[in-house]
This record gives sequence, structure tokens and C-alpha cells, in this order.
Amino acid sequence: MANRTDIIGSLGKGLQVIEAFGAERPRMAISEVAEATGLDRATARRCLLTLHELGYADYDGKFFTLTARVLRLGMGALAAMPLAQLVQPWLDQLSDRIGQSTSVSILDGTEIVYLARAAQRRVMSIGLMPGSRLPVHCTSMGRVLLAALPRDQALTLIMTSDLTPRTAHSLTDPTEIMDRIDTARVDGYAVIDQEVEPGLRSIAVPLYSVHGRVIAAVNTGVAAVQTDAVDLVGLYLDPLLKVQEGLRRVLR
Repeated sequence: MANRTDIIGSLGKGLQVIEAFGAERPRMAISEVAEATGLDRATARRCLLTLHELGYADYDGKFFTLTARVLRLGMGALAAMPLAQLVQPWLDQLSDRIGQSTSVSILDGTEIVYLARAAQRRVMSIGLMPGSRLPVHCTSMGRVLLAALPRDQALTLIMTSDLTPRTAHSLTDPTEIMDRIDTARVDGYAVIDQEVEPGLRSIAVPLYSVHGRVIAAVNTGVAAVQTDAVDLVGLYLDPLLKVQEGLRRVLR
């Protein structure tokens, strides 16, 4: 642990301000940022003006919005992660083989974060890329990642998640969601049927390190043209497991 004297408090506050912006709050006034971060108004103002001066935020005299420069922070970190570099060739090959888009993600609290992606066709209305986030509870990769956790820890994450339904197919009962996670733990894979977006199905398997620890998940998302979502198992589970086995020998 670092000594308190080694911690730059102003840097931490600046990062809090950046993290306050999101899809629901893309444009905020100083008072709104202060409320969202718990910082006093004067501190929020200084942080925002600093971000504006450095090119990380736009300011129209009342409202602040983040600029694309902020992406450098996240994209640089993603690019430096060995995991993303290791899995990309495997994703590219898998995507070419099955003719579908494939992705790898990791767990970050109640969300999954995309680390790498090979896109064949766009089956979601939102564009996914490294750095994109989706809820952990209603995604195939999220469920296999939760299945790798101790059950009480997975349940805690579900109970603290925003379970607002995204589609008419979304599961919102924590008990039912946990049942699906328990099934994924036994089966070694998870299938999602139009819970994230209408017309989208996906199947995911965990990715193991050479030491047998689950460190990420890989999936493919496809248009819901099959008779039943379970058909994804016969179509795509074997190719996913081949990637799982290949990466198990190199991931640390």
C-alpha cells in the first residue's frame, strides 16, 4: 500500500470527474458534476476547466462534454494489455471460420469490458469495439464469467446490478438469473436469447490461463434465425472450445 503522502488527491478527483460522464450523462453543468461525484462545486469546476484546457472536455459556457481525446486513456491501456494482443489472432481465425462476429471480454464489477473483437457483420444496433461495456447479468460472456466466481460473490454482483430489462426477453428475477449462471457453471458455456437486444443470440465459453484460472470469456453473437437458441450449441460450441483449448496453453 502506498503512503497517503504518495497519493495525488487532485488526480483522483479529476478521474472521478471523467468517470461521471456516460451514456446517461454525456453533457453536464458544474453543479451536476459536483452532485454526481460528491465533490464540492469549486473542486468540480477546477477539474472541469483543467480537462477543458488540456483538450479532454468541451465547454460551451454552461455545459461540459468529454472529447474523443479521453479515448486515448482507455485505448492506450487496452493496447498495452498482453491478453488483447494474444487473443486477437485467435478471434480473427474463429470469426473467419464460422462467419460470425466474435469477442473477448473481462469482468469489471457489474459489467463486462470488451478487450478484442473480430466483426463479420453487424447484428447489434450499437457498435461494439474494445472498451465497450455491457451489463454482466444479461450477456453470455458475463454469465460464464460470473459462473467462475464463488456463488455468493456472483449473487452479490447480481443483487447490485441494474436489472432494468433491455428487451421483452430480459430476465429480471435474481433467482432466475442465478439459475442460468449455475447452469453455465455445470455446462461450461452460456447461451443468451435476445436479452441484450431483440434479434440477437449469443453463446460464450470461459477462457482459462495455463494455471486453470478463468481470466476472460469468448463469444459469438448471431442473428436469431435458428429455430431455438439451443441450436447455437451444435453450431458454435465446438469452434469456441477449440479456441478455449488453444488459448489455455498461452494465457497466463
